[in-house]
Amino acid sequence: MNNKRISHIAALAYRWTHRGKPVFECPLCGYSGPFKDIRPRSGLRRHARCPQCRSMERMRLQYLAIRELMNGRDFSQCSMLHFAPEQQVQQLFRNNFDVYHTADLHRDGMDYRIDIQHMPFEDGSYDVIFASHVLEYIRDDMAALREIHRVLKPGGIAILPVPVIAEHTVDYPEPNPHEAGGHIRAPGEDYFERYRAVFSGVRLASSSDYPDRFQTWVYDDRSSWPDTMPLRPTKSGERHCDYVPICYK
Repeated sequence: MNNKRISHIAALAYRWTHRGKPVFECPLCGYSGPFKDIRPRSGLRRHARCPQCRSMERMRLQYLAIRELMNGRDFSQCSMLHFAPEQQVQQLFRNNFDVYHTADLHRDGMDYRIDIQHMPFEDGSYDVIFASHVLEYIRDDMAALREIHRVLKPGGIAILPVPVIAEHTVDYPEPNPHEAGGHIRAPGEDYFERYRAVFSGVRLASSSDYPDRFQTWVYDDRSSWPDTMPLRPTKSGERHCDYVPICYK
């Protein structure tokens, strides 16, 4: 029995044992039923993970925004560079781009093992660069943004989501090892102003742009954080909007 079949059976079992919970639909794999709650270091996050393909809220939102972008453009002759590649969308990109390359600073099995702040490519090498939840780890994020801009072809697109924690961005004095492997900042809703300082245009796709049945919102309590996350700003509410910034050169 292959892994896909095992995941399908496990998802059916989860749906059966969690009858009565809210029902959602995963746009990546087609699963319909309750999504799993998770408990990262920051606390309980409800309705987060698809039990079949394991996609999280952010990946479902990004997938919807990317499919919408692809519906309006032909990328069959284009090239893409994908940093810290997520398994759930790699096949989508391989099927729609003529050239698809993966990159990471630490992971094995990539086409390139490189630093996003210093890429070994000529100017205008790629049509699209995708880096999800990468820039919150980069101390000199403006250098990374300028490097992404340099490597893009004229008219190119960079898709650069980060976890938006609060209203205002807080840059840490040093990486916090208690935050998902060492965040150097807590991005806020104002973080995308840094993108606008580099790119000619930035469009934000958000959770509010898509039907609630896909569950692209982040359900968590941000009114207080664990003591290991002392610099994170607090925020009221239990359902928070997520964003996909699409940046144009």
